[in-house]
Amino acid sequence: MAHCMTLVQLSISCDHLIDKDISSKSDPLCVLLQDVGGGSWVELGRTEQVRNCSSPEFSKTLQLEYHFETVQKLRFGIYDIDNKTPELGDDDFLGGAECSLGQIVSSQILTLPLMLKPGKPAGQGTITVSAQELKDSCIVTMEVEARNLDKKDFLGKSDPFLEFFRQGDRKWHLVYRSEVIKNNLNPTWKRFSVPLQHLCGGDYNTPIQVRCSDYDSDGSHDLIGTFYTSLAQLQAVPAEFECIHPEKHQKKKSYKNSGTICVKACQVETEYSFLDYVMGGCQINFTVGMDFTGSNGDPSSPDSLHYLSPTGVNEYLTALWSVGSVVQDYDSDKLFPAFGFGAQVPPDWQVSHEFALNFNPNNPYCAGIQGIVDAYRQALPQVRLYGPTNFAPIINHVARFAAQAAYQSTASQYFVLLLLTDGAVTDVEATCQAVAPREALAQAVLAEVPTQLVSYFKAQGWAPLKMPPSPAKVPAQAPQA
Repeated sequence: MAHCMTLVQLSISCDHLIDKDISSKSDPLCVLLQDVGGGSWVELGRTEQVRNCSSPEFSKTLQLEYHFETVQKLRFGIYDIDNKTPELGDDDFLGGAECSLGQIVSSQILTLPLMLKPGKPAGQGTITVSAQELKDSCIVTMEVEARNLDKKDFLGKSDPFLEFFRQGDRKWHLVYRSEVIKNNLNPTWKRFSVPLQHLCGGDYNTPIQVRCSDYDSDGSHDLIGTFYTSLAQLQAVPAEFECIHPEKHQKKKSYKNSGTICVKACQVETEYSFLDYVMGGCQINFTVGMDFTGSNGDPSSPDSLHYLSPTGVNEYLTALWSVGSVVQDYDSDKLFPAFGFGAQVPPDWQVSHEFALNFNPNNPYCAGIQGIVDAYRQALPQVRLYGPTNFAPIINHVARFAAQAAYQSTASQYFVLLLLTDGAVTDVEATCQAVAPREALAQAVLAEVPTQLVSYFKAQGWAPLKMPPSPAKVPAQAPQA
């Protein structure tokens, strides 16, 4: 299972902080904490202190890991620092705010009111947070072939492969190794990509060594030849380089080369990430389908997946909350269509495989995840669990909306369908027919969403609607402590 983990840095500013100092303005500092569960919070970092300022823009950014699969609850605390101790208990609290990291990255720039405590605003004070992903966004993509390589195997030709090395600390560091092409003196290797920073540290003139070797299964690979170049030279396509074996070059005066390496294509491209799309304005549209077939068991029985505990929770709602609480941060209107399938529904008690949980077919949208929960709790006693288990109608419903969005030819919307079921699928063939033509539009496992989203938009050739904002500029302000 793929996981989306990347580093982000947060830029923070505040406006209209309350003044706690008698003869001057406050000397604010921001502390960032993250919820680690069980009511505990751990500090991730602090900005610098800005003296005598009620609307500071902090120059120090705060870095943390971003994980799409989890809800990362953050707490920002603003303090007026009047001493040199690291403890904050003896400093004046100017207000705080809580949100998730998902809210920040999906909002591009998020402004929240500062609160002294729940229900008590800190005057007109606000905090503004923006995020920037820390990554190498450029990749170098190459297509390479060789001609007339030396024969190294006694009973055959050579089994050539390539290795690229960059220079650093007076050593050569391996950055890429190609596949082995068996028994071929004129090989064409598969197109490959290497991050720009990894290949040459971003310097187009940094020396690069390329080695061509004959593969041996015992690891004693035979060098065919090598050459030295740079990214600037590799980009002058078609670029040809003589493959030179050092020992042969020294011993034989008639020696010319051990073959020619030809770079057919070498492009530096921008590789967009999941956060590039999200922070560029892509909305993730979340739809829920819930299984009301008889195989779930009598809802009044504790053995049923639909059985509501005394606290009003069951396994379906637990799964809904775990997924929905993550995805809802990436949908600006927080309105989610929710459907049921496999039940007899009033008033005619016909079996339906696509009925709105709120019984409003013209407007099946629920307000937030809580709205889906409320609609489900109201629908459960009003329907009769029946069957069969038929996913196709709901899949096709979402696929139609996704297909309409695709006509825009922009990376503005992505659709995720969460099907909550007991696992018994009756219409396997129809379900496969509904899913197969729409692999990039159908349901996705939550942890796979970032990879599938990026792969889909890349296949379509769609860049983010707009690139995320750079960190806030640091204004001229009073000297910092």
